[in-house]
Amino acid sequence: MVTWFWQRKKRPTGRTLRLRSRGDYGDVDRIDFEALAPDIETFLGQAAYLQLGYFETITRLIRTTPGLADKEALSSAAGAALAKHQRLVALIRDRGDDPTEIMLPFREDLDAFRHNTKGARPQETMLTVHVTAGLLDDFYFALSASYGSVGTRVAQILREDDAREAIVDLVRRSIDGDDQLRALLALWGRRLVGDTLLVARSALRTDSPQRLGEAGERTVEPVFTQLMAAHARRMNEIGLDA
Repeated sequence: MVTWFWQRKKRPTGRTLRLRSRGDYGDVDRIDFEALAPDIETFLGQAAYLQLGYFETITRLIRTTPGLADKEALSSAAGAALAKHQRLVALIRDRGDDPTEIMLPFREDLDAFRHNTKGARPQETMLTVHVTAGLLDDFYFALSASYGSVGTRVAQILREDDAREAIVDLVRRSIDGDDQLRALLALWGRRLVGDTLLVARSALRTDSPQRLGEAGERTVEPVFTQLMAAHARRMNEIGLDA
């Protein structure tokens, strides 16, 4: 049976989430989630398995992409995801934990998420990677401030080059002059947001797996506002409405 973050033993809650300075990491602020953050093993396990999932999905895209130049471009994105996964795995080992044991509780649910967000067309799956990886990388970056020096290392890993510009270029070329596909992908992107935010919300420690509660909603609202703003920018860069 899979145990989500909100089902783990709870810490005492006594602080309100607060925005920290942005620093040099990107568009989404790191936020102190101490009241709602999962235990560090859970945080690391899911973050590491997500990167492995991105690698697997992009690798499958390479097999179905006919052009050699496009295959090469996608391989860079796959390699970047694998490198992040390996660095997170190394971090888990540095703490004296077994990466397989740390990631295994989340395999079933995250595999189901990837299956449910797999597109019927290669362009949909490419957009899936760009949207879901962008949102969840940003979310885990925001969470990382709750974990001290370990969180700082995770934030640095997540902000490394993801090489997903190749995916953006492939999607952009596919919709150039094809208004029907453009409309379909815009709709697909909106659907992905809901599924992906459910994964993010389920990661937060709450009294109920279904609800954050009124106070919880208020404390996480700044994070989700930033996540959606960064998502909108990514979609606009492709030429799709968020």
